[in-house]
Amino acid sequence: MPLERIALHQTRLRTPGLGLDGKGVALGGKGLVLLPSIDRLVAWLSVYTREHSLEDIMPSLEIKLVRSKLGTREITLAVAAESSDRMDRIAETARLVGGFTFTGTSRHFVQYRDASAPFGYDAQELLSTDAALVVYNDKFTQAYESDKDIDLRALLLRLMPHVDPSTIGEGGPRYIVAEQGLGPALIHYLVRSRVDGEVAVGEWPPESAFDEGPVRRYIVKLPDLIPRMRPLMATTPGITSFLPAGPGVAVEMGYRHPVALRACPVFDPNGLVLIRGKGVEPWALTRAPQMGDLRAFARVELRSLDDRDAAVATSTLKPDMVRVPLRVVPSMNAFRNVTASWLLPREIPLLRKLAYALPRKTIESTQISVTKQGAFLRCPSGIEAIPLGTFYVEIHPGLYIPAGYDFIPAVAPEVLHRALGAVSGTVLFIDSLARASSVDDNTFSPLENMLLEAGAWEPIVGQRIDLALEERPLDLKLEGLGAFPLGGADLPPPAPPQLPQGLPHIDAPQLPPKQDG
Repeated sequence: MPLERIALHQTRLRTPGLGLDGKGVALGGKGLVLLPSIDRLVAWLSVYTREHSLEDIMPSLEIKLVRSKLGTREITLAVAAESSDRMDRIAETARLVGGFTFTGTSRHFVQYRDASAPFGYDAQELLSTDAALVVYNDKFTQAYESDKDIDLRALLLRLMPHVDPSTIGEGGPRYIVAEQGLGPALIHYLVRSRVDGEVAVGEWPPESAFDEGPVRRYIVKLPDLIPRMRPLMATTPGITSFLPAGPGVAVEMGYRHPVALRACPVFDPNGLVLIRGKGVEPWALTRAPQMGDLRAFARVELRSLDDRDAAVATSTLKPDMVRVPLRVVPSMNAFRNVTASWLLPREIPLLRKLAYALPRKTIESTQISVTKQGAFLRCPSGIEAIPLGTFYVEIHPGLYIPAGYDFIPAVAPEVLHRALGAVSGTVLFIDSLARASSVDDNTFSPLENMLLEAGAWEPIVGQRIDLALEERPLDLKLEGLGAFPLGGADLPPPAPPQLPQGLPHIDAPQLPPKQDG
């Protein structure tokens, strides 16, 4: 029965429950995938769960075994068709594994859209039948009866894992199940190898009527396993290792499940399902057992009990001290916190000359102590602004070593400070020859207080203000100069003649006064 391609903006459809979504694609309430066999269903699950999770379609997922009128059995997988995007992913996976995709609501399902019909298909005529399912394809029309439902969890447990030796070397958490006789030895081996983990004992029903009671096995949970132990745990008889494959499920090491179990939320996270290889039945625990620390189950050994009392020491001696001399050696590490310097006596005059070029901030923050061995400078913000002497690094409060050097043995700075016997209120300077010098902290004073040398000052006595007021003020008058400004001025007396330099001066003889008559 041929199908009709849906055109753009077509609104009238014959298939019951079929409508158009926002993109104009024909979409029913459900999506249906028709698969020819169970292996095609496993292939669809394997391909789909590789990139997508079944969590969003699990509430509406239905897997059924259907039977046609010819007696052939096929597999249908139905989910809620919430959007065309979801159906596109499902249809693309179905085409890859050889299945067909349909959409509908109740019993009649038409072929989902493909490249030939971008907006989907509609049935030109519906098949009159009481069958539980009718599918309409452009090549066939078939009616099916429901045979039985397929439980996804049971299907995943029945699938045999594929052999994959690469999983033996994988890191991460794992479960190790040991038979009852090997459990204590395994725990002792792990504790002796300093492997952290937890252990529990699981019980399973008797495997046969000849068993007297439940089968007990030790279950060890490890956050990781040492690489050298991984092959041992995978090949030792009586010990089976499992890698977690999802919440509440793990697969035996050396095998890989065909379906990504992490994308199939069908296992109870509060329980534990251990899927084994070689076609044997998995081990399942409906509830995770109570676990305890591995070290709590380690083997306990007691010494022999006798009547002798415990050995009591009669005396104690102070042990011999192991002491080595302190050495100061050059260091390749970058030095920081250079806050002090040591100036030899011959370098102090240079400091006096350099003082005229130092900035005010450096002078304010620097402290100095002048001793017979030289001057010691300290500046919390860094002493590099005064390029004189030997720079020192403060490795401990009150303890300095030369910059670019380190001391050996490499003990903690506080241990070195304590070993040198430093007392409170002293500052220790260790030179490059490992010699220590102590400077009293009280001798340090601000550099600005000891730097400036002021000259002597001369006192000046001021006069009393009342004496200055007794002086009579001068009365100045301005008069006209007239026509002859210098008419009344007297001529200055004539200057005496000057003799040439180098000639002796001889006074003229005085003549006697002239007498009358």
